[in-house]
Amino acid sequence: MYSLPVLGSDKTVEAQLPGINPHVLYEVVRWQLASRRRGTAATKTRGMVSYTSKKMYPQKHTGRARHGDYGAPIFVGGGTAFGPQPRDYSYTLPKKVRRLALGMALADRAQQGKLFLVERFEGVEGKTREFVAWLRAHNLEGPSLLLVTSNPVVARSARNLPQVRILDPEGINVYDILRQEVLVMEASAWDAVKARLGGEGQ
Repeated sequence: MYSLPVLGSDKTVEAQLPGINPHVLYEVVRWQLASRRRGTAATKTRGMVSYTSKKMYPQKHTGRARHGDYGAPIFVGGGTAFGPQPRDYSYTLPKKVRRLALGMALADRAQQGKLFLVERFEGVEGKTREFVAWLRAHNLEGPSLLLVTSNPVVARSARNLPQVRILDPEGINVYDILRQEVLVMEASAWDAVKARLGGEGQ
């Protein structure tokens, strides 16, 4: 059981989160990064290079090695043997594992005291300087921060800050949670995350 502080008040929210298993987190991060790979690397094979396929000289009686054409991989400008071709790096991972890892990532930030909830962003009305002042007032100005909010005004206030990454509640994921030092989440977003955890986080 974790007590999550609500910034701007003395309240806390109790959260039941799973124990942390580093290997489960590793598997889900690996799955996420694999799904993001474009897989567009490609090289020309022997059949793709722009060379004549005419045999360069007779097979026998020249005293030289046997060769077919100049498109062979051993020649400069020839085709690449066993080079990369376009492919899909994504693979499937059970939803149960993904849901468990999300709870573990939240538990990791809660365990370190770096998971905060917010009921209302006081004084933030769309300007970057207002959000910077809000961070300073809550001693969050230095570390990298993941902001989970569905409020477009707050998102607009924070989007120009290089240390802040903004996500909608539906887009929260293991990789981004672990990538940033601090996680700040709207109370309404926390309710949406609890629904995704399916019983965890109650």
